[in-house]
Amino acid sequence: MKSLTAVILTKNEEAHITACIESVRWADAIVVFDSFSTDQTLSLAERSGAQIIQNAFINYSQQREAALRALDSQTEWLLFIDADERSSPEQAAEIRAAIAQTACDGFWIPRYNYIFGKLTRGAGWYPDHQLRLLRAKRARYDLTRDVHELAILEGEAGYLNVPLVHYNYRDVAQFYAKQQRYTAYAAQELFKQGVRAKPQNYLLQPLRHFWWRFMTLKGYRDGWHGLRLSLIMAYYEWRKYIILGRLWRAQQLNHAE
Repeated sequence: MKSLTAVILTKNEEAHITACIESVRWADAIVVFDSFSTDQTLSLAERSGAQIIQNAFINYSQQREAALRALDSQTEWLLFIDADERSSPEQAAEIRAAIAQTACDGFWIPRYNYIFGKLTRGAGWYPDHQLRLLRAKRARYDLTRDVHELAILEGEAGYLNVPLVHYNYRDVAQFYAKQQRYTAYAAQELFKQGVRAKPQNYLLQPLRHFWWRFMTLKGYRDGWHGLRLSLIMAYYEWRKYIILGRLWRAQQLNHAE
């Protein structure tokens, strides 16, 4: 049987870590790859029998790459699972069967996202495939990406069917806080690429984004919940262009000085 290690990236995840470890108890080894937590994460992980490795956090791509390189001599396959995600016996069976007979170097895994406690099937949150199952020696991460990390494989990637369960944003405040960070990052990326905000972007881009989320990605299937999420994401699309415009104006002022 090919060896498989489940890797959980953590920073102050005492609310989730025990349940997450229990959900991947089927793996050959469980490693908590920690960014120097200050709560009870490490003591709970030790009590659950996980191996602990600590590594200073720079960004998510760097952290996953560091985990790959720390473990690629100990295991053939790595399953990255976040502390707020859960695996299942059904997923264990599918993964074991896949790695036993595949020529692929990785697998995309779908996710069920629970947002504000509700399973969200539309508006872009399903199937939400994540490239999380990797043949360790034939994978690396794109270190140019600070967020929304991307694994790069030497070979092909396959797709699995059994989803991870992701207990995503627990409330609106947490959702807003994360979207603010993602929006600022997206605006910075557009700025680096030389993209300028045009007057029509402030109106048309949010409208297009709402239509994409609510209609194309079937946010309407989640009723009021899907409508609210689609509207919020359209708002942050507008915010992205507001921030982009400010970046260009700040640069012009700096040059004028």
